[in-house]
Amino acid sequence: MSRIGRDLTFLLTGIAAGSLFGLLYAPDKGKITRDRLSFRLSKYREQINLLLEDLGNSAEQPENSSKNEGQRVVNDAREKAERLLEDVDRLMAQIKQQNT
Repeated sequence: MSRIGRDLTFLLTGIAAGSLFGLLYAPDKGKITRDRLSFRLSKYREQINLLLEDLGNSAEQPENSSKNEGQRVVNDAREKAERLLEDVDRLMAQIKQQNT
């Protein structure tokens, strides 16, 4: 697995594990927890957008099979990051809806 794919996998795993742990052991009321979760999700969204920009800047035309494979990995990572952004947007919308 490439470095980008591995890093993205660790990022997604860390987000999921941290969110689950935080929700299970949350000492605060629901509104406070939702506000904190919303803030963290927005921070993760910013980090993912930066990652996507870096991936876009580093993407070049492949010249051989190894570059083709690298481009495929970059495209897969980009798709996963975009799906994660959509999930973050959905979660933030749900949190905002619960706060109103």
